[in-house]
Amino acid sequence: MGTPIVNIVLSHSTQTPLARRFLAAVLITALGATGASAEDKAPVDTTPLAIEAVAAFPDLQWSGWQPDRDGVPQSLRPVLLTHAGDGSGRLFVAEQQGIVHAFRHGDAETKVFLDLREKVHYRDSESESGFLGLAFHPRFGENGELFVHYTTTEAPQTMVLSRIRVSKDNPDRADSESEEEILRVEHPYWNHKGGTICFGPDGMLYISQGDGGKGNDPHGNSQNLQTLLGKILRIDVDHRDDTKAYTIPADNPLVELMAANDSKPPRPPVRQEIWAYGLRNVWQMSFDRRTGQLWIADVGQDLWEEINLGKKGGNYGWNLREGDQPYSPTNTSTAPGFIDPLWQYSHDIGKSITGGCVYRGQQLPELDGHYLYADYVSGRLWGLKYDDSRRQVVANRPIPHEAEGLPVMAFGEDEAGEVYFTILTPTGKGIYSFRRQAGQASR
Repeated sequence: MGTPIVNIVLSHSTQTPLARRFLAAVLITALGATGASAEDKAPVDTTPLAIEAVAAFPDLQWSGWQPDRDGVPQSLRPVLLTHAGDGSGRLFVAEQQGIVHAFRHGDAETKVFLDLREKVHYRDSESESGFLGLAFHPRFGENGELFVHYTTTEAPQTMVLSRIRVSKDNPDRADSESEEEILRVEHPYWNHKGGTICFGPDGMLYISQGDGGKGNDPHGNSQNLQTLLGKILRIDVDHRDDTKAYTIPADNPLVELMAANDSKPPRPPVRQEIWAYGLRNVWQMSFDRRTGQLWIADVGQDLWEEINLGKKGGNYGWNLREGDQPYSPTNTSTAPGFIDPLWQYSHDIGKSITGGCVYRGQQLPELDGHYLYADYVSGRLWGLKYDDSRRQVVANRPIPHEAEGLPVMAFGEDEAGEVYFTILTPTGKGIYSFRRQAGQASR
């Protein structure tokens, strides 16, 4: 397969009130590669997997959480699960309100690793705000650095990305006083924050920003390269320049574009942190630990939920398209190069995708290479298999689980590559894992 070449062509639009809006179109050509023709494509396997999901830690007590306070039910909102990659075997689960719990297999109760509730803005009426991102530095075992992403009480519609260091005296506690703000992004509305942060195999930090909210992307943020909204960003947090606590990698697509067009004034004032754009509300994204491929789940508006493969400089179409269809019948955009979803499903099946992880664990070899994902509204769960050589999805198989119908909030991996997911729950049984159904032999 050839190396993808990415060309970003800028065009200036003056046909809307957003007078200085730059629209971009991406043309991606794979040299020497051919996709499967319609005749080559095999039917997609939709038979249920002989796998089930069950409560992973049914008796685990959550430090500081109570199911009922003063007669008011309190649901546990475990918005992400991850590991530190330091060999400690710990799992870290963040509540949307701003607490990060840590525990090991066999622990009876979690420990509070980080408490940012005084800084995190969260309300039940603004359920897409709060603590939304946590990523441990790839060298966390050496430098003790982790990164957090949340809406701040100082400006409730603003997303803050910060660096925090582990306590020098207690490796099981992060030092909240060490917080160093890295990036601040203002949003016009309370919803569509995105929020996922993760380190790529290149050591760069990837950041999802939603389109800023309301509905329909009324400000046209996702196609506007002058704003960070509706984008995936890529920054280097190991270096800084004179004006900010990070640097922009020289191989980011808009850096390369600006360099190529430096002698062709006027130079458009685009945000060079942008790695991909045309996204509505990514929830969530993750890297395949074996291949390094970025998987992106983008929550739809009225009709379609999307799974996308991340491509440098990619334009995923929002708000000109939803899924692989024009978003508005009056849309006459002819911008070339929109990237089609790898997979999409209609709102007859579910209404809000929860992105997951490609399974690379050892316990269930029959799941190897399956992208595990769910729908937040329906609570349904699937394993999707993509054949890269044929460039097609070959399986999208449902997985039964005992909490079906409850909102699936997030997926995450442990250090060994075993995948878990979390649910919004009033019982505290918030983490689920996968096992082979009874009577099924290992394959």
